[in-house]
Amino acid sequence: EQERIERERVEQELLVARSIQRASLPEEVPELTGWQISPYYQPARHVGGDFYDFFDLEEGRVGVAVGDATGKGMPAALAASATSSMLRAVAQALGSSSPGEVLEQVNDTLVSRIPPNMFVTCFYCILDPERGSLRYANAGHDLPYLRRRGGHYEELRARGMPLGLMPRMEYEEKEIVFDAGEGALFYSDGLVEAHDPKGEMFGFPRLRALI
Repeated sequence: EQERIERERVEQELLVARSIQRASLPEEVPELTGWQISPYYQPARHVGGDFYDFFDLEEGRVGVAVGDATGKGMPAALAASATSSMLRAVAQALGSSSPGEVLEQVNDTLVSRIPPNMFVTCFYCILDPERGSLRYANAGHDLPYLRRRGGHYEELRARGMPLGLMPRMEYEEKEIVFDAGEGALFYSDGLVEAHDPKGEMFGFPRLRALI
């Protein structure tokens, strides 16, 4: 009887965590003339620490964030939700100038607000649909891939520590410009760590071959 009550309590907590997580994901995808943005979200378990978001900025620019809080379950879902909310607030307050500065401010806030054994990786970029430019910074997240015309790929590299580990971190900023027909893939480690029924991991070589 005690075991049944405990199991029901855990299941109830998972339902709450899932609803928190779903509520923190954007309901609408930005509709930009000449651009296609296609999110896909599939948690490995009931809940996880992955998140993504879009922010409307001035002059028609759009902020795009993808991140992953360490761990699984309720703690990761709460950390992801809190980080996503902070990113939105800071990004819209600072505007469309500096993704690195956004990550700096979010990091300094997170350091004192999440448990010492937790951290959050995050890639944040600002898309200018008119110019086709993408200005980005990375807090220790899996490297996004840019698919160039002709089929070859580039990694979008920028140095930066995960969020919430140490205060006063700086985040390198870079910028690329899309040509017509080119695209970028942002993802979390669940994609490359997915296993098939035989137990073989999907892995980076397969991901690069697909791109």
